[in-house]
Amino acid sequence: MLENYSERLKSLEKKINELRGYLETEKEKKRIKKLEEETSQSEFWQGENRLKMLKELRYLKEKRAKGDKLLSLYEEVSTLGELLGEEEDKDLKKEMEDKLLPLEREVEKLRIESLLKGKHDRANAIMSIHPGAGGTDSCDWAEMLVRMYLSWINKKSYQARVVEWIAGEEAGIKTVTVVVEGTFAYGYLKGEVGIHRLVRISPFDAAHRRHTSFAAVDIIPETEEIEIEIKDSDLKIDTFRAGGPGGQHVNVTDSAIRITHLPTGIIVQCQDQRSQHKNKATAIRVLKARLYNLYELEREKESKKRHEEKARIEWGSQVRSYVLHPYTLVKDHRTGIEKGDVEKVLKGEIDEFIIASLKKSVVR
Repeated sequence: MLENYSERLKSLEKKINELRGYLETEKEKKRIKKLEEETSQSEFWQGENRLKMLKELRYLKEKRAKGDKLLSLYEEVSTLGELLGEEEDKDLKKEMEDKLLPLEREVEKLRIESLLKGKHDRANAIMSIHPGAGGTDSCDWAEMLVRMYLSWINKKSYQARVVEWIAGEEAGIKTVTVVVEGTFAYGYLKGEVGIHRLVRISPFDAAHRRHTSFAAVDIIPETEEIEIEIKDSDLKIDTFRAGGPGGQHVNVTDSAIRITHLPTGIIVQCQDQRSQHKNKATAIRVLKARLYNLYELEREKESKKRHEEKARIEWGSQVRSYVLHPYTLVKDHRTGIEKGDVEKVLKGEIDEFIIASLKKSVVR
């Protein structure tokens, strides 16, 4: 039964009033109108920025539709609350129960989205994971982390493309690169950058001793507006036979691509497509994103405006510890959030950590 609906309605009213500035902005209304006018012009379809503009228009319209739906549902629930205050009715209570919980969830989701105001927060994310010191155990831990994030990506209804996967010599991975596609993918994941630590009884140690393993996570935005000129003379391009997960489906032709950017030493590999041309195009996109990230960092360093909460955190920072022995606990070192069910966390239940980190970064 819904015994405290009046208190929950008061809480919702406060949260929705706080969200009105995010949901109902005159600036966005004018922007939608301008984009609609521009996209209706015949010459629009020959423009270089048409895809970017269409994506922005779609996002703004979807955001407005979500806001309108939320406010309409809130009015319905408020009316039900008034009726329930006047009479006891089982049907009304059932209707309230059916509508109030989804409304609370949607409000909380929009509250989190309202925190994602960074320049690239709405962009896709490019995630790279590398094992640290610890040999086979760290390689295995890096793969466990990949599986955790892939599960989270699936829960968020995002799309994941594993574009690079280099297996470890005995187990796990040496490196992996995943393109995460979906609105706010980068905004949600940017706080995961840093060192993730695992403590467990090693399955690779015959003496069954406790081992500590480390893996580094890096996240950069994949932005469509990147304008970086890459000279052909600055690139070394190698082709090779694809490997990694996939069994009999692994590509047996030399379609995998390795691109080395000679001036910076950045190396990008892509092997997820059977087409060499498609793999090269993806590798160039990832290279541009990494070069853009590098140039951004250099510019910030020169202007002395770099802060700890920027998209790329120092590699030495510890994000979380995952302890499987002698007790079970996941602890986030930035927020202090702890969870005892490590298995759930490793199956992708990491929203609580991500949201707490986002809220803390806003407070800062």
